[in-house]
Amino acid sequence: MATDELRDRVREFLSRYDPTRHDRSEFLRARFDAGLAWVHYPPEFGGLDAPRALQPVVDEEFAAAGAPDNDPRSNGIGLGMAAPTILHHGSDEQRRRFLRPLWTGEEIWCQLFSEPGAGSDLAALSTRAVRDGEDWVVDGQKVWTSMAHAAQWAILIARTDPEAPKHQGLTYFLCDMTAPGVEVRPLRQITGEAEFNEVFLSGVRIPDTQRLGSVGQGWRVAMDTLMNERVAIGGGNTTREDGMIGVVADTWRQRPELRTPGLHDRLLRLWVEAEATRLTGERLRQQLAVGAPGPEGSAAKLAFARLNQAISGFEMEMLAEQGLEYDDWTLRRPEVTDMTARGPGYRYLRAKGNSIEGGTSEILRNIIAERVLGLPAESRADKDVPWKELPR
Repeated sequence: MATDELRDRVREFLSRYDPTRHDRSEFLRARFDAGLAWVHYPPEFGGLDAPRALQPVVDEEFAAAGAPDNDPRSNGIGLGMAAPTILHHGSDEQRRRFLRPLWTGEEIWCQLFSEPGAGSDLAALSTRAVRDGEDWVVDGQKVWTSMAHAAQWAILIARTDPEAPKHQGLTYFLCDMTAPGVEVRPLRQITGEAEFNEVFLSGVRIPDTQRLGSVGQGWRVAMDTLMNERVAIGGGNTTREDGMIGVVADTWRQRPELRTPGLHDRLLRLWVEAEATRLTGERLRQQLAVGAPGPEGSAAKLAFARLNQAISGFEMEMLAEQGLEYDDWTLRRPEVTDMTARGPGYRYLRAKGNSIEGGTSEILRNIIAERVLGLPAESRADKDVPWKELPR
């Protein structure tokens, strides 16, 4: 499909659906049904089978018309992780049921992967799912769950075969967060916010129709989710001086009394690194346009985390005592993290989490070494040992 043809298609849609005369949800549902949600998806699931690179054309036309968008920041896990996983591994029935309300934002999603006892080793998780007739009964605890307090649905990995080695006995489910037995508790962080949650699953029944992929193949499905997650975190769409480097550069321009030759040199290095990271993210998006995300997304996420921590540390040093002031310690449960809207103390503390969320930096370095650079794999003595025999 050519760019002009796509623009004409959007304008024809807008001639029938004036955004000023239609309810927001009604407008977004109609946009999905017209194939103008994510253009690279199949026609029956909100797309046109068009090149992904054409998505900005659609978004520009709708923005110019003042049309509502689907507020992607409030459903980042759904759009960036759950949707591509459901599209790739789900049945047609699952795609029809979930993709439309997910894209319109009528159903928010979270991710039930991390566990207190598994740490960075996701394959060591112990949440159990036991088959009972047409259902699975799930018991366990998840942690560091973004958006669980607002989510209607979750992507969930659970252990279904403790006799199998840890990577082989896992199965992937779509979990109704309003089902009996799901309890969400706020997890207050060093910033004072409760952006993350603990989720307790006690006898939660999940119909087998909400299983994604084959029984015991959950690890393979989860890897697709995680690669999409790392691209979403490390390869977001940004412009030059977007994010924390822009805040720090503006302070530098407006506060000449803070400048020293040493800080000047460090700021320039950080600025160049931020631009290189931004352009790497752009390259990842282009890679996504022609296929599935690769392990290179781990490098982008690793660079993003290290850079954010370096910039926030630089800002604290530049502002000296003023940087130590903290703006608001009130317990809140935000649905969106905005690193630029708060003070330098918040940015410094919140950036610490960047090297944990979406895969720890240590795990990402292993992925880069083995799957990008082709270095020998780390020795894994537990690879062929049944999960139930592993020390915990």
